[in-house]
Amino acid sequence: MQTVHSPDHVKHEPKTELCGGQLVPPFEKPSRVQHILDRIDEVGLGPLCEPVDAGLDPILRVHDPGYVHFLRAAWSEWVTAGFAGEAIPISWPARRMSQRCPSNIEGKIGYYALGAETSLTSGTWEAAYSSAQVAITATDLVIAGSRSAFALCRPPGHHVSSDLYGGYCFLNNAAIAAERLIDHGLERIAIIDVDFHHGNGTQDIFFDRHDVLFASLHGEPNDAFPYFLGYRDETGTGLGAGYNVNYPMARGTGFDQWRRCLVEALDRVTAFQAQAVVISLGLDTFESDPISFFRLTSPDFFTYGSDLATLDLPTIFVLEGGYSIAELGLNAVNVLQGFETQTRLKS
Repeated sequence: MQTVHSPDHVKHEPKTELCGGQLVPPFEKPSRVQHILDRIDEVGLGPLCEPVDAGLDPILRVHDPGYVHFLRAAWSEWVTAGFAGEAIPISWPARRMSQRCPSNIEGKIGYYALGAETSLTSGTWEAAYSSAQVAITATDLVIAGSRSAFALCRPPGHHVSSDLYGGYCFLNNAAIAAERLIDHGLERIAIIDVDFHHGNGTQDIFFDRHDVLFASLHGEPNDAFPYFLGYRDETGTGLGAGYNVNYPMARGTGFDQWRRCLVEALDRVTAFQAQAVVISLGLDTFESDPISFFRLTSPDFFTYGSDLATLDLPTIFVLEGGYSIAELGLNAVNVLQGFETQTRLKS
């Protein structure tokens, strides 16, 4: 399996994250990528390549132009305003407030942010742009005939809607990949989000569409970030009614229950007659992840990688979360190896 990655991800290296009432070193950090690359090299998973720059057009197929302009200019505006620290929102357009975007950069950040945990830095735009290009290039490999590809994206993306960032995410890489497939003539795409946290941004982007089936396995939103989306009764609207499927699960969920939900999601993808699948590959379902509460073990990742291969579809894996750094490479590559092993058995 070919892996696409970019060294530009290191340009986004925030020093602060608001967590538990404190500013702490972020859980989402550059070393995540290196641990995965090291494991890919150790097992000889397949070739590596850097992304081809496809420009802004594929990004603008998913994201609001005003939001993209904000993201490109935010750091410059923040510095020009005289702020010394990293850019963190302090105010939001909450219920019964005006939904107009202010001209002041502090107001803009609050307008476009869904939470206060994610810092903007000097290199955020460059890293996010490069991460999107990683997803686009991996998608293009599949369009050109590869059965699968791994987009080693950083920053991740599944929390970003068309015009809101947060949850360590700035551009929705999985959504950009799915839209790229549609734009190249496919009619039915499935996105399966296996990250511990609900893919609220991906759900929002495709909620009223019938050409993309979105299925998310995640922590119960009453008890887990992002809290305000991910309930079972969110099934789509308009033409999208019935094409959004959520599987929220309780604290302490182990692999048996989690896998039953995955099998149900796979059955939905098969009934949908998807022509390709995008996997939002979060590894934070691992039992030792510091900001999650599922109980999957490292061998479980290999097993469900095999399960994903039973769809027998062109597959793009897009890295999302996963913060147990020491095991991150093992768990990510276990999924990919499980997928490849099952694929070889079927061929």
